[in-house]
Amino acid sequence: MGGERAWVEVPRGWVREARRGPWPFVTRERLVGPDGTSVLWSSRAHRKRGAGPVAGSTWWAPAARGWWIGVLFAIGSTCFALGALPSYAVAVGSTVDDWTYFVGSIFFTSAGFLQWREAVGAASAPIAGGEDPKRPTSWRILGWDPWRIDWWATGVQFVGTLFFNVSTFAATRALDLTQAERRIWAPDVLGSIAFLVASALAWAEAGHGWWSWRPRSIGWKIAALNMAGSIAFGVSAVAAYIVPESGDLWNEALANLGTFVGALCFLVGGLLLLPERTMGPATDDD
Repeated sequence: MGGERAWVEVPRGWVREARRGPWPFVTRERLVGPDGTSVLWSSRAHRKRGAGPVAGSTWWAPAARGWWIGVLFAIGSTCFALGALPSYAVAVGSTVDDWTYFVGSIFFTSAGFLQWREAVGAASAPIAGGEDPKRPTSWRILGWDPWRIDWWATGVQFVGTLFFNVSTFAATRALDLTQAERRIWAPDVLGSIAFLVASALAWAEAGHGWWSWRPRSIGWKIAALNMAGSIAFGVSAVAAYIVPESGDLWNEALANLGTFVGALCFLVGGLLLLPERTMGPATDDD
């Protein structure tokens, strides 16, 4: 597999039989124990479920970080979907509509931060057959693991949520045309680009390649939904360009539609994170 580097360390006596993943990352390995036991390891399943007991039920587990990630993404997505509905804006007024977006972006950022924590702490989760010998890292907020695709995906997405914080908060202020372009539209575009890159990385992780078709895998379906949502957000950002001559959006209807469709994709993806969490120990590949 060339220069690919596996980030998981196996228990003593275990060997790596095969590996794959989108170059230059490793996202899937077949591990063989001293007694001949074979385990299929994948980075997403290891990060999401580890090998320990699952806390709480599928739909109610406030003590579990993975449950909060799904719930917070779902709430943030709902806020964005509401904000994109013209009827909602008319009913509550433009000020409340703008604040709805900002509140939604805070939920996105909260979920993104927890997802980042999940990634940087994943090395402390045991793998099947024994404890991972790496020192515990679940407490880390920062980490340097550039050979891990999930480190990149969650980190880039978290940065994207911060850009959305900036753009949605700026939209609640009274700004002139130049200020609106710099503080609303530009951060919105950067956030959309970050989400698109992060979603592509997450999709490659779930599919173990830069292109894949695995609709039976719940992790792959979540990543595919997030990819579709990121594309829709990107379309919305382009359509929301402020035309200098008029001060209007280039295509307000398309901007709202892109935001609404993207939010629905992230809403469904967030809800699917809940059953993914309770699938059981990460001893298979979904």
